[in-house]
Amino acid sequence: MVTLDIRTLVVRILEVILTCISFSLVASVGHITASFWTWCMFTWCFCFCVTILILVLELTSLSAKLPISWDDFTTAFAMLATLMVLAASIIYPVFYTCPNCGRQIGASVTSCLAFIMYAVEVGLLRAKPGEISGFMSTVPGLLKVLEAFVACIIFICLDYNHFSRFPGLQWCVAVYSVCFIFALLVIVFTICRLLTLFPAPFDKVLTVCNVLAVLMYITAVVIWPLYSFKNNPRPSYCKNGIRCPWDNLVVITFMTCFNLAAYIADTVYSFRLVFFVSRT
Repeated sequence: MVTLDIRTLVVRILEVILTCISFSLVASVGHITASFWTWCMFTWCFCFCVTILILVLELTSLSAKLPISWDDFTTAFAMLATLMVLAASIIYPVFYTCPNCGRQIGASVTSCLAFIMYAVEVGLLRAKPGEISGFMSTVPGLLKVLEAFVACIIFICLDYNHFSRFPGLQWCVAVYSVCFIFALLVIVFTICRLLTLFPAPFDKVLTVCNVLAVLMYITAVVIWPLYSFKNNPRPSYCKNGIRCPWDNLVVITFMTCFNLAAYIADTVYSFRLVFFVSRT
């Protein structure tokens, strides 16, 4: 049975309004073929449409008839939307605003407000200590969405011509891919209520895979910068604030370290759930 919380309802209505204002203001300025502009527009439109869909399904009680875990789905989407809108709120003002660009500044402000609303929704949906709820509402569940999102950013920044030359970098790409696939499978299996298909208890499978992910990411944290930056200084044409492909190597390095920290936190929580909470 899906219960409708008035606070969550109000927050979702504000999300719809703010994302609608954001993409409307940007669209009124004109279309740009740049990939970052496209990403921002997709983010606002995607979050607007899915939030509208969630509101309609909940207000009509159709969500209770869907063959999925509705609480897990809404929590996973809220976390994903928070990360996507955060990225758009950073990217758009950095690349597409100016002191005299009123509509662009307005879109950036409403995007930041939309990010706050989605973050508030995650806080409202997150499971409280002692509360019975779906896996995606727990800290490990939210971390799985974060890990998958960060991996997507890494994939966007990858350059085949760069990593294909070194077996070490190919190993790093394999690490990103394997860990991303597992995180995605956990999310999908949880939302679709297919966790019983795992050959062993889910919490133990999760713990083992998290430990392996930590070990694999540790190698990537060392190998990626070693092969990427050795005898490869920043080109001179990248100076003066001009974005260049070399900067993607820095982004990948940072995101690799960030995801390692996320997997370590995920592993700690998993160990706590398996070896401490389950025994109490």
